[in-house]
Amino acid sequence: MNPSPFGPLVFVGIGAIGLPMASRIAAAGHTVTGVDPAPGAADRAKAAGLAGAVTAIGDAPGDAATTIVMVATPAQLATLVDDALSARPDQGGRHWVIMSTVGPDAVRTQAERLGAAGAHVVDAPVTGGVARARTGELTIFAAGAADDVAAVTPVLSACGTVRGVGERAGDGQAIKVVNQHLCSVHIVAAAEALNLASSLDLDPAQVLGLIEGGAAGSFMLADRGPRMLGGTDVEVTSAVSIFVKDSGLVADAARAADAPTPLLDLARDRYLAAADRGLAARDDSRVIETYQTP
Repeated sequence: MNPSPFGPLVFVGIGAIGLPMASRIAAAGHTVTGVDPAPGAADRAKAAGLAGAVTAIGDAPGDAATTIVMVATPAQLATLVDDALSARPDQGGRHWVIMSTVGPDAVRTQAERLGAAGAHVVDAPVTGGVARARTGELTIFAAGAADDVAAVTPVLSACGTVRGVGERAGDGQAIKVVNQHLCSVHIVAAAEALNLASSLDLDPAQVLGLIEGGAAGSFMLADRGPRMLGGTDVEVTSAVSIFVKDSGLVADAARAADAPTPLLDLARDRYLAAADRGLAARDDSRVIETYQTP
């Protein structure tokens, strides 16, 4: 395998979606070091084809010119940037690609800090979930200076299709907000519909098979539906807590823009109710349990 022209890369956040993304980048010929404090991260990284993993950004290879970020929350992003600037105040010539879903304001704030330190920042959230992360079929909403987006596109293409959405940091996140509005609502709609099938004394698995490919079908119905018909312990590909966070980001952005989102608000109530039931760490498909008697 020829050495990567990018040199070593750092991928921060090798969780359920980050690890398959980092693995695909490594499989494309890049040397990737993961950063993740979770127990067992180093072993999972090596098993996935990465060079390894460290627990903190300050321990990542100092010659890594590209840092890809897949943390979960705005607070985690802020802490990461704090730690990175503390370890290496001069970020001149480095590229940062923020692929997390953290909202426009968080990315704009951290992009300004990194830019002041000399870094080139691309705001590039993704959609497609774990299923498409594994196959390299994510859609990537890339916002940033055209030259910066072009510079990182060969790396990001290992994960999916890069769609340039303009030069303003935060615009990728704004598009992801719209995306997560629909995802939040579609998951809850799928749960409500499958619960309705059960309430009508139908076999929900048969109903799912009949309707998922028709006009009422959606990616979320086809992807989450089978897990909704399983038990609480189904594989976690996206936790309820992620949609508590994401639906909150949507609600915050909508309020700031004075945009009414009554459907989103109802869906968010379901994720909050699921979390209140102790399901925050369970797969988001378990929102169906909010329709069932405890």
